Amino acid sequence: MQNEFGFQSGYEQVNGIKMYYQIHGAGDVPLVLVHGGGSTIETTFGNILPFFTQTRKVIAVDLQAHGRTGDREAGVSFEQDADDVAGLLKNLNFEKADFLGFSNGGSTVLQIASRHPHLVRKLVTVAATWKRAGLISGFFEFMETATLDNMPLPLQSAYLEVAENKEGLQVMHDKDRDRMRAFQDWPEEILTNLDVPALIISGNQDVITIDHAVETAKLIPRAELLILPGIHGACIGEICAARPGSRMPEFTAAAIGEFLDK
Repeated sequence: MQNEFGFQSGYEQVNGIKMYYQIHGAGDVPLVLVHGGGSTIETTFGNILPFFTQTRKVIAVDLQAHGRTGDREAGVSFEQDADDVAGLLKNLNFEKADFLGFSNGGSTVLQIASRHPHLVRKLVTVAATWKRAGLISGFFEFMETATLDNMPLPLQSAYLEVAENKEGLQVMHDKDRDRMRAFQDWPEEILTNLDVPALIISGNQDVITIDHAVETAKLIPRAELLILPGIHGACIGEICAARPGSRMPEFTAAAIGEFLDK
């Protein structure tokens, strides 16, 4: 049943947490949206989602400890996030989907394709990483000293607006920070063994280096590469990078749509 905003939303018990989801639009194979670290559905995809829903069904999720979704005692990991998304789709009776992930969400959808290949028809990542050298100089040094005060205020406000437990903001920040502090390179085989069409997107001034995006696209056998102008998240209109009046989200949505439809 649709809510007052014109889309279906709800919760499912998945791997011990109460996981929030939204379903927009209509179509056969859904596009699953996986947000970035410290984010919600709205902060990552609010400016690009309407372009997708014109032509396809979209499922958007809040990951563990983020937004409206519950938490577990364990920290967050890309592998667990992948299993949670896969579990949600199973609960909702979807056997196949396309996946779009941004930043940490991009790394998560790579893990979905690796750990749950039967679920994936096509894969799109925006600013995803799988090894430490793929991030710009100084990133991990910043993570060692990161505090909640460093977290962008739009992300903090968005969390507080929707979360049931407002004290979870600090927990979410610390879990995302600690995930990146402990991050270790993945084996290249995770990428070389992927047997799905993939579109690898990154900005030319991203926190992910262009060389890393190129390497990712070279390692995935059926991958294509798209480098777009702008900083981290600008191409999809992520809340901290969106420019008023920019048509980049529409352009990016069109490019992704053409990839998914061919």
